[in-house]
Amino acid sequence: MESATTGNNEGITLKTVFNRDIIAQRVGELAEAIDQTYGNTPLVAVCVLKGAFIFFSDLVRCLKNPLLELDFVRLSSYGMNSASSRHVIFNKDIETDIRGKHVLIVEDIVDSGLTMRFLADAFAARDPLSLRIAALVDKSERREAAIHVDFAGFQLPGGFIVGYGLDYAERYRGLPDICKIATGL
Repeated sequence: MESATTGNNEGITLKTVFNRDIIAQRVGELAEAIDQTYGNTPLVAVCVLKGAFIFFSDLVRCLKNPLLELDFVRLSSYGMNSASSRHVIFNKDIETDIRGKHVLIVEDIVDSGLTMRFLADAFAARDPLSLRIAALVDKSERREAAIHVDFAGFQLPGGFIVGYGLDYAERYRGLPDICKIATGL
């Protein structure tokens, strides 16, 4: 689904991988699958900041569950780099007590799985009724930690992507499409 290439004043070339229309369609499909899984049972959806905030807001607006609670967590392992430091930092914890509740972690991208494994283990220790993961992009072939994405938007084999909340050194989050950095890193 790659399309036009765009450049910028930093010498980085971006190539659109998934455009805004394809993203919107896929987010709607994920919401339908999540609604089928949970129905109208209480559900806590947890956004992993910062990268998942656009995906999260679009996804929860598509969900029909009137018993949906929202919360936020912030973890980091990339910092200002394009590769994980392999050290996960817990910057902000959720405020909701998840004991005995269905929990859906909403993440932008699951790559090595190290960050998601860390978060899933931390949440599992709090005794939720169930714990599932929704990710906009799943790079399952790059997994280093055992983690399963229950609701995957797109599978992508490789490349560094930005846009729709995903960033490179805090840049490009606001792009409406998901783009691969083709050159310039």
